[in-house]
Amino acid sequence: MSETDVTDLYEEFGDDRVPPGQRETSAFPVLSKGETPAFDPGSWEFTVTGAVETELSFSWDEFRDLPSVTQRQDFHCVTGWSKLDCRFTGVSFLELAERAGVIEAGDEGRTTGRETPSGRAVHVLFSALDGYTTDLPLEDCLREEVLFAWGYDGEELPSDHGGPLRVVTPHKYAYKGAKWVDGIEFCTAPTLGYWERRGYSETANPWAEERYS
Repeated sequence: MSETDVTDLYEEFGDDRVPPGQRETSAFPVLSKGETPAFDPGSWEFTVTGAVETELSFSWDEFRDLPSVTQRQDFHCVTGWSKLDCRFTGVSFLELAERAGVIEAGDEGRTTGRETPSGRAVHVLFSALDGYTTDLPLEDCLREEVLFAWGYDGEELPSDHGGPLRVVTPHKYAYKGAKWVDGIEFCTAPTLGYWERRGYSETANPWAEERYS
């Protein structure tokens, strides 16, 4: 599988690859709001719901059969550390959005929310096996770098880092990338996630140090 390097995305947001207030680490610390949830591949289900043309549901085997990509990304934790050159493998957000009928391409390749019977999708709520949620505006999700990652550094993603499946959002602080993710809801209005309801930034731009609301 070919690998895409997206570590230069920082140029869109700032002058330095390591955002202000961050320190580079070679380790990959484990931070979670609670215990690692159990994963049963036989009963696991990933759902795509909300303001879409077609709601979707995948078993673990079906999800793993979706087209996948490998990217070299940087990872920025809101607690102040950054791990560079992470190799994540998984399914792009765009792949699922297109299958559900959430976006459509314009003449110049521009993507826009599509009107559905329930309204226009403008926001995305991610849910996880442990009850965690996080949210992002739709436009922040419609990037090639947003992946549902099941692989890390050529191996299966470890459970303490969110395996079997987590979201990675290298243009945001990592609390926007839900561990153990099992669904996404396309919302017609902003819906705050777990940490966002507790005072963390909704925008979470590391280069602007948007850690808290």
